[in-house]
Amino acid sequence: MNVLYNYWKNRHKVLGMNSRNLTYVRPHNLKKAIRIADNKLMSKKILRKGGLPIPKLIARIKKHEELENFDWDKLPYSFALKPNRGLGGEGILVVYGKKKGLSNTWIKADGSLVNVEDIKAHIRNILDGNYSLSNVPDVAFFEERLKLLKLFKPYAFKGIPDIRVIVYNKVPVMAMLRLPTKESKGKANLQQNGIGVGIDLATGVTTTAVQGKKSQIIEILPGTRLSLSGIKIPFWREILELAVKAQIVSGLGFLGADIAIDRENGPVFLELNARAGLSIQVANLSGLKERLQRVEGLKIKTIKRGVNVGMDLFGGEIEEELEEISGKKVIGVKEKIKIKGRNKKEKEVMAKIDTGAYTSSIDEQLARELGFSKTLDAFYAIGKKYEDLKHLDKKERWKIYEKVPYLTATVIVHSSHGTSYRPIIKVRFVMDKRIVTAKMTVIDRSHLKYPIIIGRRNLGRFLVDVNKN
Repeated sequence: MNVLYNYWKNRHKVLGMNSRNLTYVRPHNLKKAIRIADNKLMSKKILRKGGLPIPKLIARIKKHEELENFDWDKLPYSFALKPNRGLGGEGILVVYGKKKGLSNTWIKADGSLVNVEDIKAHIRNILDGNYSLSNVPDVAFFEERLKLLKLFKPYAFKGIPDIRVIVYNKVPVMAMLRLPTKESKGKANLQQNGIGVGIDLATGVTTTAVQGKKSQIIEILPGTRLSLSGIKIPFWREILELAVKAQIVSGLGFLGADIAIDRENGPVFLELNARAGLSIQVANLSGLKERLQRVEGLKIKTIKRGVNVGMDLFGGEIEEELEEISGKKVIGVKEKIKIKGRNKKEKEVMAKIDTGAYTSSIDEQLARELGFSKTLDAFYAIGKKYEDLKHLDKKERWKIYEKVPYLTATVIVHSSHGTSYRPIIKVRFVMDKRIVTAKMTVIDRSHLKYPIIIGRRNLGRFLVDVNKN
């Protein structure tokens, strides 16, 4: 565990596994309900009867004799093979397509191939109980492979993310987005080094991210510059309502509902969990015990009421916690800033926060109002056309521009008007009571809504919540 988690843990009531089982699972989850949750095929049958969406079942294999007589031609182009009583994502095999030119040969997430004999060997392990609870004999089943939502494509490696929602007393109390990674082999499971990202219940926007069994807190998707906070989950209220309805139809008093979003069909149930893991607490920087105690004993008559209570009680509280623990301010996509220029000149303007842009930029007229008119006039007097100066190397070009007062640097910009050089100036601005020194490219933004764009380069001391304005 890292420093942030230890600091947070010392300040909150963290629900441990034994405490969870004794206080919430055993008293509120009858043995019959737990048996339903532990049996994926049975729970899917109950969900379907309750009118809840589930993936299409393709086939099931209960015995070794059925395996030997199975018609492999009935399997589609892609599918998911699962153990009925699997735990922690173990034993799941997902294939993404058939290999051209090879009979009954499929492609897995890592690009490797599996044929009928490979799948038969895997199913034998499932039937023998190698992936099941208590290693008891199990059932293997094939179901449709869900299609990845475009929003999640940059964040998920060869798999489908899912949303885990903890429901207690008909109230959603905590939620987490689980992302598959290369290390997890395309499975959205933290036990196999997947990523979990806390979700603000009121807005459906992601907050803190953790990875792996040790719940190491991370800020960006490994190997990229993509921030894991600020992702807006589609169908958010519908997902919460589905989770509460699943608790009602399953009879589970303490429920972890795992829901994926299919590109074509929207939210779909993957499974129910009577013993939801504890990493969700770290991803939300909040103790589960506190939240469960707050809703215990409430009279919740309808699904809508339960969702409203969860959103009201547990939405928005994460912002102050994040700011205190991470040391970063939470800002929105639009922020009022006070920008300071030359000769103590300053302006208060609305800026657009753009995490898709690396550098920041400022409107030419605003730069002049801040005291940079001499800089811009001298720069334009030299000439900014790329064709006029492209024969010079960087040092030679700067010898020409270094005479321009208060010019920090230049940048080559390609646009519909051609390629040109743009001036870069250094300014200071105050955003949410924090002072930032920034190098900004000067461009004509008179036709745009915001005179300033703040890019990633100047957002290191902030967390961006796309739902906050």
